Parts: sequence; structure tokens; C-alpha cells
Amino acid sequence: MLEHQRRFLELALARQVLRFGEFTLKSGRVSPYFFNAGLFDSGAALAALGECYADALLGSGVAFDMLFGPAYKGIPLATALSTTLAARGRDVPVAFNRKEAKAHGEGGSLIGAKVQGRVLIVDDVITAGTAIREALEIIRGAGGTPCGVLIALDRQERGQTGSRSAAQEVAHEFGLPVIAVAGLTELLRLADERPEVAAYKDALVAYRSRYGSD
Repeated sequence: MLEHQRRFLELALARQVLRFGEFTLKSGRVSPYFFNAGLFDSGAALAALGECYADALLGSGVAFDMLFGPAYKGIPLATALSTTLAARGRDVPVAFNRKEAKAHGEGGSLIGAKVQGRVLIVDDVITAGTAIREALEIIRGAGGTPCGVLIALDRQERGQTGSRSAAQEVAHEFGLPVIAVAGLTELLRLADERPEVAAYKDALVAYRSRYGSD
């Protein structure tokens, strides 16, 4: 496990972004863990998260010119990443979308920098890929070129059809790299070190055995 992956998972545990128990997902599956990025809800938490995102992104080698945060969770995540990158000496433009186009004032559905060049999408997770597909349409429609997707956690479980995970489906369908700060694999490794996670390791392994992607 890479150092930034450990920091990310420990941050998620400390902020109760990552919880264990029994959780019914939108898919109907009963999962032994749940991830809610909305609980990265303070300046310190977002700053620490931005560092983890930046380490994962820069370690990937993906070339990008700007960031795009899909509404709604992608907005603070892309912002946190942009401030981290600026502190490290790279000031990159950031843009977001509105859920509904604005008919007054400046109008339109986009906020922030002009969408152009190689655009990296920043979000929390990929569940069904719907938000990512919408973001790709927006970016291309505005004249940008999507260059990849950066997410916090990859659950590494297959979708309702096929053997690929949602992240793998997006990568396959659009030919884009999908970078995750960490995934279920790293969470299982952490279970060997942290007693509060170890208590759920058997359930995590069983869930992966049943729903894990190829």
C-alpha cells in the first residue's frame, strides 16, 4: 500500500466517511462497508484529502490542463485538489457544472474557468457511471478533451451486468484512465493492521468474493 493510500483510508476512518456494518446500496446489495465523501466536511479534512488526491494524480503520470468537478460532490473535491496543486507550484483552472442551467445573470450551466485543453474529471466514486457520462458530454460540448477520471475510492465490484466494475466500464467505454486514491484491495490490507477494521475483514472478503470485479 502506498503512503498516500494509507493516509487517505485513515482519514476516511477518522472522519467516519468510511463506516462498517450492514448497508443496503442502491444496487440492492448489502455491503459490509459504506463510503460517504460528504463527511469530508471541514477545511482540515478537505485539505488533507486534497493532498491524497494530488499524490494519486501526480503518481499516475496522467497529463492534464485543468480540473472539472461534476455537481455536486465533485465541486469541493476538485477545489480541494486545485488548492493543493497550487500550493505545490502548479496553478490549474477549475470548472464545475450546475444541475440546472441558469437563465439569468451570466446564464449557462458552467461555472469557473473556460473548459479547454485536457480536462481531468474529479469525483468521489463511480457507481453506475451516469455522472461521469454527463460530465464527458459537458466537457466535449464546451470544447474540452477529457483526459481521465480521478476518484477517491474504487469499490472494485462488478456492475449489475458483466464482470467489470463501474470504474473499469468507464475506462473501457471511453478509453480513459480511471485513477483511484485507494480501493477495496488497500482497505483489506489495512484490515491486517487496524483492529477496528480487522473485525470486518471476513465480511469484506466474503463481499469481494461474491461481487468483486475481474
